[in-house]
Amino acid sequence: MKRGELYRVVNPSSDDPKRQRVYVVVSRQFLIDSPHSTVLCAPVFSRYHGISTQVPVGIEEGLKHESSIRCDDLTRIEKSRLTNYVGRLSSQKLEALNRALAIALELLGPDEVKL
Repeated sequence: MKRGELYRVVNPSSDDPKRQRVYVVVSRQFLIDSPHSTVLCAPVFSRYHGISTQVPVGIEEGLKHESSIRCDDLTRIEKSRLTNYVGRLSSQKLEALNRALAIALELLGPDEVKL
């Protein structure tokens, strides 16, 4: 498992109406490789609203249609549930993910954020 990989999770949570949802692993590689049982992930939704905390993804990343990673909805998922590999982000998409995460977590100053 690597940072930036996409996995389909069946029955992701009790409050998610979808039977399946794709997630992107966003934890640092050190945690992914550790014995820790969970990793931090960002969900993928079929709609893209063009806001700074979303990253557009699609067929190039192994998905069936255009979608977006939502960095405002981070969640921890058991590594054992991340078995249905979908694809991985390119280096450019990984940079966009890093920026969206920094914006979502307010790690950038107001002058650095471009909405």
